[in-house]
Amino acid sequence: MSNVHNRDLYEVLEVSPNASQETIERMFRYFAQRYHPDRGSTGDAARFHQIVEAYGTLKEPESRAAYDASHKNNFDYHWSLVEEAGENDNFDNDSLIQERVLSVLYTKRKRDPREPGLALMQMERLTGCPHEMLEFHLWYLRDKGWIMRMEDGSMAITADGVDQSLLLDRSGGTQKLINQQ
Repeated sequence: MSNVHNRDLYEVLEVSPNASQETIERMFRYFAQRYHPDRGSTGDAARFHQIVEAYGTLKEPESRAAYDASHKNNFDYHWSLVEEAGENDNFDNDSLIQERVLSVLYTKRKRDPREPGLALMQMERLTGCPHEMLEFHLWYLRDKGWIMRMEDGSMAITADGVDQSLLLDRSGGTQKLINQQ
């Protein structure tokens, strides 16, 4: 499978996923003629290559069926992103998770300043946040400079993170981290 499969093959040929074989072939011929590299003003070798690869996958019933299965999964994944983005409590939950991570790391550093780090699995267990979600929050907190990765791979709170934790504690823990710039 080539990198054209990172693209929507139906979009490459500008057809619906429900398009008939005849429609797919007609659009392939139209675009192949239009973007053929030998064609003067409209020639485009890269676009032509994408069209040929898309048609190569969609013209065979077996390869089209396999592509359709992955296309549906990709569509479902993107739709779930839209649904998650529309959830009203999404940002509140994120703030709570980030507060929890900072709090756990704050307490760990306070109790054991010589070994302040926690491994990812420990963080998952202590915060109740699955690995996939925790990675996002760790990225955010690292990018803000509130946590850091130690030499052994564990995560630890920074001095700025301690300040942020104290600020959150003073505000009753309801202040959103996203507003702290």
